[in-house]
Amino acid sequence: MLNFIIKRLLYIVLAMYLIITATFFLMQLAPGSPFTSERELPPAIEEQLNAKYGLDNPWYIQYKDYLVDTMTFDFGESMKYKGRSTNDIIAESFPVSLALGLQAMVLAIGLGVLLGVVSALYHNRFGDYAATIFAILGISVPSFILAGLLQYYLAFEAGWFPVSGWKGFTYTLLPSLAIAVTHAGFIAKLTRSSMLEQNNSEYVKLARAKGLGKWTIVFKHSLRNALLPVVTYLGPLFAGVITGSFVIEQIFAVPGLGRHFVTSITNRDYTVIMGTTVFYSLILLLAVLIVDILYSVIDPRIKLKGAKK
Repeated sequence: MLNFIIKRLLYIVLAMYLIITATFFLMQLAPGSPFTSERELPPAIEEQLNAKYGLDNPWYIQYKDYLVDTMTFDFGESMKYKGRSTNDIIAESFPVSLALGLQAMVLAIGLGVLLGVVSALYHNRFGDYAATIFAILGISVPSFILAGLLQYYLAFEAGWFPVSGWKGFTYTLLPSLAIAVTHAGFIAKLTRSSMLEQNNSEYVKLARAKGLGKWTIVFKHSLRNALLPVVTYLGPLFAGVITGSFVIEQIFAVPGLGRHFVTSITNRDYTVIMGTTVFYSLILLLAVLIVDILYSVIDPRIKLKGAKK
């Protein structure tokens, strides 16, 4: 396990270097300037701003400075928000995005596993058809469309939830649900397929022969093995929840990091764009590592290292 973790951490370092390099050169190729606006700046002021942020240096000097700053987790000062560094923006807004993402993950996993189990237990019956229809609709409807529908029917028409903002627990429910439904559909399909396979296995047939109830068999025997594909999906799920919150945070006016990321692209705020990209990449790579380690926890038969002959 230790050798596996060390090897994966080295791969993460290499992947981060490639991501940092790609992000830098993509920003160099992007048209326009961070200081481009409707009112054209005087040349003298624009030269001062370029000198302040090092944009007047050759590209290789900028690249070297960017690598050094990134390795020390110093992403620089925002080019649009006066007196605010990218680190301050991340520290202030990421906890909001993390809370929203974790709540959406809990909803997606809980709802998806429940629907998948019900669908498998009532195979080719009404419960199976109803759960499958929900899963297909969840997968098919984009999250931003669902967000608008939830805002209109549940917040505006019914008045059950606030339309937007971030002032308490009730404000988190609609954006979390908008993010979670799509992933819950995928998890429901994975759980259903895996549960149907487990239901035909020998150990489940033996448990039935002993007279155990179907829900006892599910929770004590088959569900643990059936969850392995769901654990495999946790890496893409975490990535989807985090990146999927970008648009949702804009729609619901949630003051999270995704909202700042979208705004920084519109404003051509280079330091915020590159800082948030590197930060999100590191979070997602570590999440994939954690998922790989969870494999051996859920199923000890899985070896992280090749078996010895």
